Amino acid sequence: MKVSILGSTGSIGTQALEVVRDLRGIYDIEVTAVSGNSNIELLEQQIREFKPHFAAVSDEAAAARLKTAVSDTDCRVLSGCEGLCYIAAEAGEDMLLSSIVGFAGLVPTMKAIEAGVDIALANKETLVTAGPLFMNAVEKHGVSLLPVDSEHCAIFQSLKAGSRGELRKILLTASGGPFFGKSRNELKNVRREQALKHPNWSMGAKITIDSATLMNKGLEVLEASHLFGVDIDDIEVVVQRESIIHSMVEFADRSVIAQMSIPSMKHPIQYAFTYPRRLESKDESVDFAKLASLTFAKPDEETFRCLALAKAAGRSGGIMPAVMNAANEVAVADFLADKIGFLDIADMVEEAMGRFNNIENPSMEDIISADAEVREYMHKK
Repeated sequence: MKVSILGSTGSIGTQALEVVRDLRGIYDIEVTAVSGNSNIELLEQQIREFKPHFAAVSDEAAAARLKTAVSDTDCRVLSGCEGLCYIAAEAGEDMLLSSIVGFAGLVPTMKAIEAGVDIALANKETLVTAGPLFMNAVEKHGVSLLPVDSEHCAIFQSLKAGSRGELRKILLTASGGPFFGKSRNELKNVRREQALKHPNWSMGAKITIDSATLMNKGLEVLEASHLFGVDIDDIEVVVQRESIIHSMVEFADRSVIAQMSIPSMKHPIQYAFTYPRRLESKDESVDFAKLASLTFAKPDEETFRCLALAKAAGRSGGIMPAVMNAANEVAVADFLADKIGFLDIADMVEEAMGRFNNIENPSMEDIISADAEVREYMHKK
């Protein structure tokens, strides 16, 4: 199998390349294209080890530096959105791992679908902002869509215990992030260093902050709604602090099926790469004798308002999820830059959702335009 990786220098991308190393000798997988951010040194190392035919960097100046650095290889270096779209859709791969962070993954991933490339999806924003268009494209072009988010991979696996018609609800688990149980007053003076200390997972900065605000779980509710064709209100978020149960489904007979494994993204990545086969993994097994307990709780949507805001955007539909997502991306970037406080993130998202009028049944152009308008509005504030 030939795979292209959007976001190979990020947390998911680097773990995906670890999976490729782990599978050497037992599964035929070739990395044909990679893309990264400004971490040119890491991207160069990946090019030299995995020998892809193409690489892309969104920033043209960084792409020029990379081109010089790998001029002695056979890798062709591309730049900008056009470069990302090329390696996603035209680099000759069988599967695209879409793990680029944020709204930037939407257009390249859609181009891959239109080209008939199977998708291993780790970029939840594509489904959040353009879910109906995305799922219609998947059906129209007959591609396979395999979720790589650990929760959605768990749901995908658990659903195999019954039929979709027998599904009663989805139980989407959340770790609760680093501030589980804290009050709003305790969160007033939270700094980025505290918010970046996730108790269970090692992730990129943006998704780690989203986990701390519970926005990540809100985005995953919308993602699950589109992926599995269920209403927002048929998805129940459950805090599972140990991150051993990655999600569950409840069927009509009240049987609950869960998928369990240690907190590692290598499991869902490998599952997507080798599906429908299950191959030996180098991850550890769950040691139930050492596992002291599995604890559960309801999320606090009054303190962590981003979860409720995301659900509201999902119920509204139209461009509102794109408005919510764009506002959140700007707010998180501002928080990471120490420009705003932790609680200001939800306030900024709510303000943007109240500022922009909804558009029902939006086109791709409507969604892209809404994203740009929200960002412009947020930056002028």
